Amino acid sequence: MTTQLIADSGSTKTDWRFLDADGNVHASQTDGLNPYYQSAAQLVEILKGQLHLPVNDARIEQLFFYGAGCTGPSVNGIVRDALKTLVPDARQIDVNSDMLGAARGASGHHAGIVCILGTGSNACCYENGQITRGIQSLGFWLGDEGSGGYLGKTLVRDFFQERLPADLHQDFQTRYALARPALLENAYKKPFPNRYFASFTPFLSDHLTHPYVAKLVTDAFILFLTTYVKRFPESVSWPVHFVGSIAHYFSRQLRTAVEQTGLTMGNLLKAPAEGLVEYHRNG
Repeated sequence: MTTQLIADSGSTKTDWRFLDADGNVHASQTDGLNPYYQSAAQLVEILKGQLHLPVNDARIEQLFFYGAGCTGPSVNGIVRDALKTLVPDARQIDVNSDMLGAARGASGHHAGIVCILGTGSNACCYENGQITRGIQSLGFWLGDEGSGGYLGKTLVRDFFQERLPADLHQDFQTRYALARPALLENAYKKPFPNRYFASFTPFLSDHLTHPYVAKLVTDAFILFLTTYVKRFPESVSWPVHFVGSIAHYFSRQLRTAVEQTGLTMGNLLKAPAEGLVEYHRNG
C-alpha cells in the first residue's frame, strides 16, 4: 500500500493523518499553516518543530495538503516548498484549498453540495473529485452568514441593543462583563474580528433550549442556505453535506433549517480529516 500523509489545515490548527504501508492510520496535530499570514521559513519551523510521525520521513510517498489560504498557484507554491523540506523524497505533493478538502472529506467520490460552517462559512458544488461551482466569499463583514462569527456578532449586537430576553441579558452580562469600548476595539482595531465574535458561540451552545437562541441559530442557517445553497441548481437533487464545528455543535438547528428550506441533508462532519483518509485510501 502507498504511504500517504494527509493534512487539513486552518489558521489555528492542522490535523495530520499518516497512512502507513499496512493501512494503519496515525494522527498528529500542529499549529495552523496559512501562507497569507506566515512566511515559508515560519511554515518550515512549525513543521520541523511540531509534526511528529511514527515513521521515517523518506518513506512517505504521497502528501495531500488542504489548507486555509491555499487559493492559487503562488501561495500554494509557498506551502509546497515548505512541505518539500519535510518529505524531500515524496513522489507527489498536492496543495489545495480547505474547501476542496471539506468537499472530498464529506462527499468522497460522489456528487454533492458541501458547506463549511465554522468560524466562517462557504459552500460549493462538487463532482468527480473537484469543485464545479462555488460562491464568492465576501468575508466576515460582508458575508459569512451562518458561521460562528455571524452567530456571535448577532448575539452581541442584540445584547447591546437590548433585544435579548431579560434572563439571557443578565446571564450574558454576568459571564462576559462586556463594555462597549472593548467591543469596538476588538471589532474594528484588532485582527481577526471573526474569531473574536465566534468566541461567544459557547454562550449560545449553553442556552440552546432557550427559544430565543434556538430561533437565532436556526434563522442564521436558513439565511445561509437560502442566500447561497438554494441558488445552486444542483440543490434540487443533490444532498447537502456540512463540515465544521458550528455545524457539529448546532446540528439539531441545522437539520431543522435544512428541512424548512426543502433541501436534502447529507453527511455532517466536525472535521474532514477522517473522510480525507478514506477518499485517498480508496482513490
